[in-house]
Amino acid sequence: MTTTSVFIIDDHYMVIEGIRSLLVNEPSIEWQGHATTASSALAYLKQNVLPDVILMDINLPDKSGIDLCKEVKETYPACFIIGLSTFNQQSFVQKMLDNGASGYILKNVDKEEIIEAIQVVMKGKTFLSHEAAQTLKNNTPSDIVLTRREKEILELIAEGLTNNEIAQQLFISISTVDTHRKNLLAKLETKNTASLVKRAIQLQLITV
Repeated sequence: MTTTSVFIIDDHYMVIEGIRSLLVNEPSIEWQGHATTASSALAYLKQNVLPDVILMDINLPDKSGIDLCKEVKETYPACFIIGLSTFNQQSFVQKMLDNGASGYILKNVDKEEIIEAIQVVMKGKTFLSHEAAQTLKNNTPSDIVLTRREKEILELIAEGLTNNEIAQQLFISISTVDTHRKNLLAKLETKNTASLVKRAIQLQLITV
């Protein structure tokens, strides 16, 4: 059986121990360890074998988990990050996803949901706890309207095609694709392709 290594970054020992106790006896999960600050987490990642999944608190004593998420994802893109928080505000959820997190769960989730979140992000997909998903749904713009061409391009972007490949498939120029891509980023209020696709899925503009 393939195991998934999990590391947690949280400044509350009770949270760390609680989640560890839920996961430590799961045969599909290898508990790799924990850090209580951003600085100690960065030091650990630099010196040790990288974990597959990082459960990351968004409220750390020495740095925002939102900022740490971006730093870790840029340095170690192979690690999947799941935001971990007591906060369920739309801005926190969205910022974590925009900064590279693959999921967001609340600290009151049960064992089954934590395991499901780990399994989902390991497949390269996004996992949101029920409460977080509802928060995004209730606070997302309902007036986003895409043209037929924009939706076509968005779906091809989600499939991982480059501007050149999209242009060839749709028989349009690369500059036209680039213009549509920029318009999509603006309409969905995102900064890069990864957050664009995540946002589109959340808004149910595309399915995966």
